[in-house]
Amino acid sequence: MNKKVISRILLALTVYGIFVALVVTFYDDSPDQMKWDDRETYNRQFIAKIKLETFTFEQALSQLGSPDITEARTVDEVKYQVMFYRTQHVKSDGITTQDECSFLLFVNGTLKEIGLGNNYPEQWGIIKNHLTIGKKLPIID
Repeated sequence: MNKKVISRILLALTVYGIFVALVVTFYDDSPDQMKWDDRETYNRQFIAKIKLETFTFEQALSQLGSPDITEARTVDEVKYQVMFYRTQHVKSDGITTQDECSFLLFVNGTLKEIGLGNNYPEQWGIIKNHLTIGKKLPIID
């Protein structure tokens, strides 16, 4: 009787181990597949760990998935791409707005700025500020 019970326990553990291995191997836990509240938490935690100048546009798409809102602009051969990812719930209306998001600003494919969506762009003038970088400013005596 004891051998029968032990063999069934070992069989159950083996089946469970195979099941876990299959789930870990084949289950794609991408942000696009998450429920909105789980994705919001994931986005907030992931964005908090990103380092400027080392994170690329392609990495954002592969690790955060498609943005909730996006804008793009080319000025003087400089490519600006702003991606908004939802990070805080404001209003249950079925529409994601900038004030519910954090933004990632990519200049020529490299992350340059991170901020809350309600600060973009009027309060910071982000693209305007980036246009002045590298240009000589007038000297005031």
